[in-house]
Amino acid sequence: MKPIIPEDERSSEPLDTERIIYHPDMVKANEWILSEYEAPFRELCIFVPCAKRKPYHESPSHKKFDRIIFGAAKPEDVHIVTFGTCGVAPRELDTQYPFMHYSFMMGKCNVTQIKRDFIKIESERLASYLEKTRDNYRHRIAYCIGDFRTAMEKALEMVDVKVEVVPKESTIQSMLQPEKSFIYNSLSSKEYLQDFSDAITEALKLPRRRVGLREDLSVDDTDWYLL
Repeated sequence: MKPIIPEDERSSEPLDTERIIYHPDMVKANEWILSEYEAPFRELCIFVPCAKRKPYHESPSHKKFDRIIFGAAKPEDVHIVTFGTCGVAPRELDTQYPFMHYSFMMGKCNVTQIKRDFIKIESERLASYLEKTRDNYRHRIAYCIGDFRTAMEKALEMVDVKVEVVPKESTIQSMLQPEKSFIYNSLSSKEYLQDFSDAITEALKLPRRRVGLREDLSVDDTDWYLL
């Protein structure tokens, strides 16, 4: 696969600081996706948040998301798009520079101005991607909480494209943990994953599946299964 940004055209600026959203190569990569990238045609597009481990699809969180997605859907019916600190990165590009090479997590940023800029920049990128791919997908689901969810919701105010955003707000409220640094709990929580699974089966008109939990010390102490 041809690189989005050839090595001799890459910036020398570091990819591990809180200024990642302004990094010239991250900006350039997103501009390429929004202008030149050709998205596939699929029954369902699923937006999931970026992960610390790269490539995203090999991270523990994405493996759990995949277990939910492909426990119901056929691979040829789904296009997964990662979003967040990276901007907008279709899964088939997640081994590309700069998506494989940055290390800063926007979820851990405490600089108010950068967080505000992130939401503005990311919502505009998402809105552009949704408009660009208006005719590529029959259904769209976004699985997100926190600032990433805020960015997606603001994007939906800019463009007339339907996206089912999960978990449900009522589920989020029931999962709040005000005493913790991240009050919304983990997207790997069974309650959130149930909303995710329900959105997928509803979009594809499939029977509802129940998300369960079993102990498995080899995989982050827990593993998910579907009934």
